[in-house]
Amino acid sequence: MTHPRIAILSPIPEYEEDWSHIKSDYARLFGPETAFIDWTKAEALAGYDLVTPLLAWGYQRDCQRWFALLDRLETEDINLSNPVRILRWNSDKAYLAELETAGISCVPTLAAEALDAASLETARGIFGTDLLVIKPPISGGADGTFRLAKSSAVPDSTFGRRMMIQPYLPAIAAEGEYSLFYFNGQFSHSIIKRPAKGDFRVQDQFGGHEADIAAPDQARTLAVAALAAASEITDTDSLAYARVDMVRDDTGTFRLMELELIEPSLFLRFAKDNGAAFAAAIISKI
Repeated sequence: MTHPRIAILSPIPEYEEDWSHIKSDYARLFGPETAFIDWTKAEALAGYDLVTPLLAWGYQRDCQRWFALLDRLETEDINLSNPVRILRWNSDKAYLAELETAGISCVPTLAAEALDAASLETARGIFGTDLLVIKPPISGGADGTFRLAKSSAVPDSTFGRRMMIQPYLPAIAAEGEYSLFYFNGQFSHSIIKRPAKGDFRVQDQFGGHEADIAAPDQARTLAVAALAAASEITDTDSLAYARVDMVRDDTGTFRLMELELIEPSLFLRFAKDNGAAFAAAIISKI
């Protein structure tokens, strides 16, 4: 059987998070000929049937190189799993403001062009809480993300930088963060991610863990609406893959945290078909 030639952009060799189990999953689904290419050295891609940035972890640490790569992929008309225009749009979480304008219920967010104590105080007044979360608008894996009480000092690494300020939502620790997965626009599976005790970050490297869960109807309604709004804003068709992350607010209403349309972990071990729908969605883009 001849497999299509698929290139998966992957982390630099020094990247600290273990992605070997995901690499094995993708090799199983797409064949042993699947190429895994360091995203910072992705020079010769024209010979592949499809290129996907599914493992381009760490792009937020070298934004200039990342956006230059997207420009080159567009110029060279490389066949991508999700189109360049939505990858570029999804790279900067300023897109949350666009989705909010489109009527999507998002976690309330204040954009600070140069973070300082005054912008944090303004956010506390707007959100009506002393406990805030700050994160860079181009971020991943909770890089540069902090929870700040009123008495907390502004971290040196964030002071004066462009940052997003959000209210801390207690449901992230009390219940967890929901992730819903869609392949070619069709719902596949959902999980809940919970942080370690005393933390608020749900990623594995911070002690977080995930479990299978049936997504409530309200969560699925929000996910479908958010993906439709993203498609409308960016003028794109259904995406090969999408992860929709959300959390409940103090009233129990689901609010979108982010759309993951570039390099999301897909947690295929929770998919009832072991990733068959995902593989079909990727191959359908060839």
